[in-house]
Amino acid sequence: MSDLPIVPFGDLDRQYRNHREAIDGAVRRALGSGWYILGKELAQFERDFAVFCEAPHIVGCANGTDAIVLALMALDVAAGDEVVVPALTAMPTATAVRQVGATPVFADIDPLTGLVTAETVAAVLSAKTRAVIAVHLYGQCCELAPLKALCDLRGVHLIEDAAQAHGARDAGRPVGWAGAATTFSFYPTKNLGALGDAGAVLTHREPLAQRLRRLRDYGQASKYEHVEHGINSRLDELQAAVLGAKLPALGAANARRRAIAARYDAALDGHPRARPSLNRQGEGHARHLYPVLTEAPEALRAALSAAKIGHASHYPKALPEQPAIAAPRGAWAAAAHFARHHVTLPMYAELRDDEVARVCAVLAAR
Repeated sequence: MSDLPIVPFGDLDRQYRNHREAIDGAVRRALGSGWYILGKELAQFERDFAVFCEAPHIVGCANGTDAIVLALMALDVAAGDEVVVPALTAMPTATAVRQVGATPVFADIDPLTGLVTAETVAAVLSAKTRAVIAVHLYGQCCELAPLKALCDLRGVHLIEDAAQAHGARDAGRPVGWAGAATTFSFYPTKNLGALGDAGAVLTHREPLAQRLRRLRDYGQASKYEHVEHGINSRLDELQAAVLGAKLPALGAANARRRAIAARYDAALDGHPRARPSLNRQGEGHARHLYPVLTEAPEALRAALSAAKIGHASHYPKALPEQPAIAAPRGAWAAAAHFARHHVTLPMYAELRDDEVARVCAVLAAR
């Protein structure tokens, strides 16, 4: 075993080498333009990504956290408001809520999928709730129809956090169909990743898109005409060019991820102590990450380490248990259990078949 090469948990160098010609050409084009902020590259990427998402409006911004901040600002969420977020997600979801002065309130998850549901959200709604952020964790969409019905009934905004769900679909419809706004991160490790930080907001509402474009640029309606207070959060031309160069390959990359996941699923089939998180979306799952649920996570980690296979945990603590939050109230037993009893496996389009086979061999061992 000692002479085996490591199976990396992620390998962005492989991805770059696979797309080097397109990326290098896009960078040269952007550099040669002499225009690096709010230019043609961003406008083209916004149009192309909107087509990919089957949505009318994409507004690029500096990163995925800012995307949530901008969505909240555009929906007038502010101090005194509560925003429901999942108890199992990355810290930026709650960070963005705090940045607009609102208070995050944590909804528990479905123990099989890791996602919030209409039932878990309904349990924490209050008179102060202004918005619900449904996070499409690991690349799988939340069940949006009942969430949208609940939010419409209670008069609160639904925001979809699709940072891990580029190309995911809910019951045949593309991510973003239900929310007033849907946010994306293009952090380098995402299914569609930039060469640095980048983000975007999707919306089907033209007035909201217009406001998002103002808010990301200091609240300007036109140059030096600031009609409201905004922030500086603009997706620069270089990152937009890189994203535009990689976008045509996203569909095939997601298909490769699903093929790898199917092999992992088969290896785990009938395992007495481990199973994949439930996939309710079938081919609609973007497979950003592959978490294995097990009552013996340390044993699985040890087996993967012995086989020189990279692995991780997304996320090892329920969000309200983080020291920066330490939520005083709420119930998130399912999120806490999921956090402590999962291991995430290598999942990226550039994994070789022999590497996938090595992972499967560890999973299949009883």
